[in-house]
Amino acid sequence: MYHPPIGLRTKTLVLSLFLLGLPWLGYKYVWEMEKYLRYGQEKTLEGTTQAVATALHERPKLFDKQASFLKQVEKGRDLYAYPLNGPIQLDGKLSDWDEYRHKAMDYGSDNRLFLAENSDSTLHFRHMVGKYAGYLYGFFEVTDAHVVYRGRNSLAVDRNDMLAIATLAPDGKFRRYVVANMQDGWLSAFELPEDPSLDVPVSPENRIQGQWRKTATGYNIELRMPLEMVGSKLGFAIHDVNNPRTRDIAAIVGTSATDSADKLGTVLVPSPEIESIIKGMGHNNSRIWVVDIHGRVLAKSGNLHDGGGVWAEAENEPQTFWTQFQQKYLNPLYYKILTRPPDDFVDTLKDSTELKGSHIQQALAGKMASTWRLTQDNKAVVLAAASPIWIDDKVMGAVIAEETTHGIRTLRNRALEKLFNIILIVMSIGTLSLFFFASSISARVRKLRDQAEKSIDSQGRIRNAIVPSPVRDEIGDLSRSFANVVGRLSQYTHYLENMSSRLSHELRTPVAVVRSSLEHLSLQPIDSDAMKYVDRAQEGVKRLSLILSNMSEATRLEESLSNAEADQFPLNKVISGCVAGYQMTYPNEQFAFTATSEPMMMLGVPEYIAQLMDKLISNAIEFHTPGTIVQVKLMQQAKHAILTVENLGPLLPENMAEEIFESMVSVRSQSAQQKPHLGLGLYIARLIAAFHGGSIRATNLADGTGVVFTVTLPLQPS
Repeated sequence: MYHPPIGLRTKTLVLSLFLLGLPWLGYKYVWEMEKYLRYGQEKTLEGTTQAVATALHERPKLFDKQASFLKQVEKGRDLYAYPLNGPIQLDGKLSDWDEYRHKAMDYGSDNRLFLAENSDSTLHFRHMVGKYAGYLYGFFEVTDAHVVYRGRNSLAVDRNDMLAIATLAPDGKFRRYVVANMQDGWLSAFELPEDPSLDVPVSPENRIQGQWRKTATGYNIELRMPLEMVGSKLGFAIHDVNNPRTRDIAAIVGTSATDSADKLGTVLVPSPEIESIIKGMGHNNSRIWVVDIHGRVLAKSGNLHDGGGVWAEAENEPQTFWTQFQQKYLNPLYYKILTRPPDDFVDTLKDSTELKGSHIQQALAGKMASTWRLTQDNKAVVLAAASPIWIDDKVMGAVIAEETTHGIRTLRNRALEKLFNIILIVMSIGTLSLFFFASSISARVRKLRDQAEKSIDSQGRIRNAIVPSPVRDEIGDLSRSFANVVGRLSQYTHYLENMSSRLSHELRTPVAVVRSSLEHLSLQPIDSDAMKYVDRAQEGVKRLSLILSNMSEATRLEESLSNAEADQFPLNKVISGCVAGYQMTYPNEQFAFTATSEPMMMLGVPEYIAQLMDKLISNAIEFHTPGTIVQVKLMQQAKHAILTVENLGPLLPENMAEEIFESMVSVRSQSAQQKPHLGLGLYIARLIAAFHGGSIRATNLADGTGVVFTVTLPLQPS
């Protein structure tokens, strides 16, 4: 099974990746905390509505409007005075109403109060009312094909185009007014008798002020009147006269009938008393609404864009290096995951005059309730809570408080930022610590590995001792164990290396005694049968002497190599001289020599190179097929000389290409040996090649007919 190489540092880094689970756990924990914070915000907001509602309980004067006693209100008939941001310039151009025009209503055939027989009147108008600084403002954008003004000398005010106004005044009296102009300009307003059958003006009404301006499609009326003139009921009606001769009423279109207090619609003017109460509660982080039983807004305080919750206050952190670094580099990374609460969300209820919702329905039913909703653009989550307002055991309205979750989201983001910062620091320190710890262990293991590899050379000899580590841990114990093992192997190897020289030295004297004894014995008169045994004994002594000589040769060579002095010499001349000598030494053998003509200078000892050639040629002659040629080639390849000795004959056994260069290794069969061989020849050749910085290898020929020995030796620059 294949195991890919993975270092300790890599494994440690992989294991440290599990630390990435910490941010995820922290993230999940903060999300759970956000759920509890939302629950707490919900309960807090419900408490806010209860507190405001408590301040409004049992205050009937705040809810004594006529609309509060109606079962339902009718849009267009029951008016709502929108809060205005500033005073309206009464010029009849209606330009100051542009930001409020979307709240205006169109009145046409559905709001027709009277239509004369055979009348083709297309009268309709656009209208709204608003409140600012104790005044009720309103505009009428009338579309009328024929504008008929009041006659200049006429006392009648009902024989022309006019605006009728009726209200149930705060004193409880039914009052009627009419605006009937003789021309464009400042309004001409009159109070009419309470009796609707009488249309003669009682007196001019200067408190009703404004402008009448004719337009291409009709005319505009822009007016204001003090709120003290307006009660809880109010109605407007436009009377249309198309024939300036007969001056008969062609049509009447209005918000409600103006001839009776019972027919009037209601008007809801946001209560300044309630607004002052809810502002005095000090709930600046919430938007507070107070609605009547029909859901119409009586008062409002606060802004939803500012109502982010009690946790939305920004922390004034000092601008340290860390905070600047976090804001510039870390926060952009964090907010790839997190989301900032947007300030540009769309608040569709900002200018609402009527509120609806399940929480409001429950509050108007006498139960406290809350709900969550998304804004129209899905950018913000709004929490709304509602509590009922009780008067004489009846629900007369409700208090609604709203907040976004921006505060909680901001708090969550800050918590996650701090959590991520801490985790980042912990992970960085932890990962670096693990990495340096793994690097330290890896360095010690690599050092031990390098010492172990350098302690034994390619031939298996102990060259260097392992320095034991003084550190008292497992790796230190392993280092000391390796040092102990290598030390004992060094002693044993030294013993084996010196055994041949010791045996050679110790056996020479007994062999000499045996040889001399046999020589003296051969000079004595003995029979022929005994002489055969003497000859065989002398042959054995000769072989034993040859073995001792070979053993001594290898030992002497190793000693001489350590003290040899290298000189520069031409390699090709040494090799060619050796080949010429072999042809004389082995007259019955055939040699072929091929070499380049350029001189090959190398640094070394030429006598040792000649000895290397002797061993290779001796091996080739011994194993070659009789009658075949021993080929010697010397070629140059880059900065190296390539010497090959090739012979035809038996192939190398499998897995013996390296072992034949070891000491005491021979591939000869016992029956084929005519003289003793200890396998030292190729061992000596390898020692000489290694001494000269080269290498030697043996391979079978590609065609399977023989063996080639290749020696690679470094050359000196020309």
